[in-house]
Amino acid sequence: MKKFYLLLLFFSCLITAQQPYYDSIDFTGLTGDNLKNSLAQLIDNASTTYTYGDVRDDFKFMELDPDDTTNNNVLLLYGYVNDISCTTSPLTSDRRIRNKNDFGGLSCDYNREHVFARSNANPGMGPTDNSFTGIVADPHNLRPADRDRNSTRSNRKFADATGNSRVLPSGDWYPGDEWKGDVARIMMYMYTRYGERCLPELNASGAKQGTTDMLQILLQWNVDDPVSDIEDNRNNFLEGVYLNRNPFIDNPALATAIWGGPDAEDRWGNILSVSNFRQPKVKIYPNPVSGNEVSIISTKDIVLEIYDVLGKKVKQQNLTSNQKKINISGLKKGIYLLRLKSDTGTITKKLVRQ
Repeated sequence: MKKFYLLLLFFSCLITAQQPYYDSIDFTGLTGDNLKNSLAQLIDNASTTYTYGDVRDDFKFMELDPDDTTNNNVLLLYGYVNDISCTTSPLTSDRRIRNKNDFGGLSCDYNREHVFARSNANPGMGPTDNSFTGIVADPHNLRPADRDRNSTRSNRKFADATGNSRVLPSGDWYPGDEWKGDVARIMMYMYTRYGERCLPELNASGAKQGTTDMLQILLQWNVDDPVSDIEDNRNNFLEGVYLNRNPFIDNPALATAIWGGPDAEDRWGNILSVSNFRQPKVKIYPNPVSGNEVSIISTKDIVLEIYDVLGKKVKQQNLTSNQKKINISGLKKGIYLLRLKSDTGTITKKLVRQ
């Protein structure tokens, strides 16, 4: 059984079209609460026998570091030091990778983090036991995290900042630049599936988006931190073992169509068919890039903005439909966000400079 899901992970790829999982929903003109309710009904048909112990075991498959060819390491939520060693300087709890077998309650171990904290739900999710099922065992809300970092976050609410994960002066918790999009899409899933029991305001701080219950910071995080390979991998895996998916990973633009706010990436290529949420169709190559030029294919005139991981704009350029190359010789090695605006909308892409 596990071999089947490893193959599923191996063949998973970038999602560019609506998956068969959503075939029961006609997205044409569907927005707001009507769209949210349609998704809620779909994702509620999850496994009723999946346990808290199952997710512990499945971490070894669905949380594998995509950059680790040995398949020995898992990625740790909130981590930012790319080192597997167990040392005190820098702190072990800062690590973003850990051997997949180092699960437990000791120093240098990782455990299960409830992104929507158990006690913040109303009513709460209750205690945990490996045999428990239901909301406390929903694997879309559970991510591996360093034991000590998990304890430090505790049930602190998420709040906006930049940089690495940490406790803020307000006492709130910032999940880190690499993880804030993951957190936002998990929060959107929990609210869509469990309703007022998991209101975003119970687990995060900030202003609401208009008259909706969604928080502006979560909608912004959904844009600023695009979907990662690990999110796609675990979504594909969980459809097999838990029988549902997180729609906001499959298409972040669903959040825009439901709650408004900044335009998130439409990974289904305008499948929503809503004029307010149409985005330019673009292709960026090579990506990752080791040279000094990146080519962009689009039939639209585009305003290009490039941001580093701290949210600082490092380049802006107007591109006509005939101008397809941008010079990135001034960019250091690292991860950047490309924000491309046209007369039909905005799309955000991740660019890796090697």
